[in-house]
Amino acid sequence: MRLSVLIIFFCTSSDILEDVRWDYQYSTRFRTGGNLSVSHRRTKPFSEKTLVRDYHFDINGDDVLVFLHIQKTGGTTFGKHLVKNMAMENPCKCFRGKKRCDCFRPGSSHSHWLFSRYSTGWSCGLHADWTELTSCVPQWMDQKEKLIKKRRYYYITMLRNPVSRYLSEWRHVQRGATWKNSKHMCDGKGTNELPVCYSGEDWKNVELKEFMACEYNLANNRQTRMLADLSIIGCYNMSFMSEQERNNKMLKSAKKNLRHMAYFGLTEYQKKSQFIFEKTFKLNFIDPFQQFNRTLAEQSPITNDERKQIEKLNQLDIELYSFSKKLFFQRYNKMKEIFSKQKSNWESSSSISSFSSVEDNELSSDDSHYV
Repeated sequence: MRLSVLIIFFCTSSDILEDVRWDYQYSTRFRTGGNLSVSHRRTKPFSEKTLVRDYHFDINGDDVLVFLHIQKTGGTTFGKHLVKNMAMENPCKCFRGKKRCDCFRPGSSHSHWLFSRYSTGWSCGLHADWTELTSCVPQWMDQKEKLIKKRRYYYITMLRNPVSRYLSEWRHVQRGATWKNSKHMCDGKGTNELPVCYSGEDWKNVELKEFMACEYNLANNRQTRMLADLSIIGCYNMSFMSEQERNNKMLKSAKKNLRHMAYFGLTEYQKKSQFIFEKTFKLNFIDPFQQFNRTLAEQSPITNDERKQIEKLNQLDIELYSFSKKLFFQRYNKMKEIFSKQKSNWESSSSISSFSSVEDNELSSDDSHYV
């Protein structure tokens, strides 16, 4: 009998139900352009158990960080922070010319504390999603370590503004990216016959209009799909239920899984993301995260009509991102309040010296209603 378990224990049932009731009652409705209506800008606080993350990550025990890397969310940079920028007694060992680093527990040459692209590689599939990782990681760990045991899996991810992320993926595909080796595992089966948007080896030099026109484009609502439990909607079988029911269930599942995750950060708020991570796991980074407000994709000139079309194609991601920002800022403020009351003043601590007044400048006027 397999003893490996995926432990998700972050909220009590009453806390979750209260958050879900409020989320359902005030679910986002979109106007033209995907903006939130004024009536939905007020935000009810999440329960304290949903907000507060206070784990003591045990690298010597059975704790494992599992990084769910969604394309074009800054995951490559964050993944490198995990293997090269952690202030640990026994940090990951990285080697010149090799993409992977050895992230073993102290005194071990086979027991992993980190499951990610730069530590274990794409062992559960190229850019494996929530559905794939939760069914694959425990089994992979048992096989790799040749030991069936209970472990605590802390799932973490990064999210990004949906329009910026979509444009970044388009630019990446223009350069030749395909991710055609992704397995898309669901319910124990691979999905190798998904329709594609191009003929030939890749979709190089595709124009934005053509990119948006393909109804099979997996760039659409990618963040929602990759965070949802796809088994409840028939995996990739589009005839399993109506489109409306599929979208509603997928979005609800993505919000639930995001709420349960041990940690998630937002690409647009690097220093706040770093603060939450460090206080969540009691693990510090050596160098502060850097905020790049302008990427190559965001400098791509698009028309208002093109922006509206991108928002229309990514309405689920827009609602998920709105939800994530509410949770993110409430969590940041709550954790900042808690840790500022401790004897050691976190603002002057050397381990988090990067969180000076400059980090508050990340919060734009458009985000003030989330605080």
